[in-house]
Amino acid sequence: MFEDKSQELTPISKLGEFGLIKHLTQYFPLSNESSELGVGDDGAVINPGNKKVVLTTDVLAEGVHFNLGYVPLKHLGYKAVVVNLSDIAAMNAVPTQILVSMAVSSRFPVEALEEIYSGIQAACARYKVDLIGGDTTSSNSGLVMSITAVGIEDEENIVKRSGAKPNDLLVVSGDLGGAYMGLQILEREHAVFLADPNMQPEMEGYDYILERQLKPEARTDVKAILEELDIKPTSMIDISDGLASEILHLSDQSKTGFRLYEEKIPMDSLTISTADEMNLNPVMTALSGGEDYELLFTISPNDFDKIKNHPDFTIIGHAVDNEEGNYMVARGSKQLVPLTAQGWDAFLNSQQK
Repeated sequence: MFEDKSQELTPISKLGEFGLIKHLTQYFPLSNESSELGVGDDGAVINPGNKKVVLTTDVLAEGVHFNLGYVPLKHLGYKAVVVNLSDIAAMNAVPTQILVSMAVSSRFPVEALEEIYSGIQAACARYKVDLIGGDTTSSNSGLVMSITAVGIEDEENIVKRSGAKPNDLLVVSGDLGGAYMGLQILEREHAVFLADPNMQPEMEGYDYILERQLKPEARTDVKAILEELDIKPTSMIDISDGLASEILHLSDQSKTGFRLYEEKIPMDSLTISTADEMNLNPVMTALSGGEDYELLFTISPNDFDKIKNHPDFTIIGHAVDNEEGNYMVARGSKQLVPLTAQGWDAFLNSQQK
């Protein structure tokens, strides 16, 4: 857990629950006007003014969502915040507050939680969100984190999954598949270490995809970019479970089908070369890998000229009538390949371990 094995560590029992919360949260100032009361009382107080409040929550469990054999604690804290802020961004809202709850076993000293909270603090500073509450308790099975994120936005700006219409353009930010390939490198090198602890991990040259896995960023910037382009998405979702799964979510909520063009899927060259190195189909890493935390959205075809040459976005398909279904148009052959949800599922993946 720590590089310095001689470091004197503090058991959580020395501080107790309330002392621990105070210790971990004392350096989290409030910066949003909507945060009226934060940590320290029975409840937080948020004043959204005349705006709507958007809420989302995620649970991250050790052994299911992360492996502390290769995930640094500070990165874990940062990523736990980011995955929730990504959901707020997918609603086209501005993230403003978070609540953090943790269940920890006795093998975690206070210093380990300090590392996690340093990552949480870094994310709060990066995205200008306030930590306003949470809880800690003991656990008999490792570490479990639950983070709730709050966003505030004018009602007319909020974007749901249900607004896509036939002929709308399907657009994605950034590039896809990198986080999954970063995970494959981490899993490979961890397996080598377990087999021979004297072997040094071979991480050089994989920086971009490792960062996509260990320290992803929420695309909170997309809202402002689209406003500058005078574009409001008709539907939107973040890519946490893989491109195919997210398209199917939009399809289900919007009651439309989709055509995705394989040749249009944006992928970094390192993602492609690493997939080739590991005998994986690069396209499948984008379709089923997940954890990219890019935004997938639809726009009116009338907005094509506004977005067609923008470096942050790629038009990857379009919506069709619901009865036409969801297919990927294969590169070259133009064969229609059915889109299936093969991305991350916490219950299925935990059963496979």
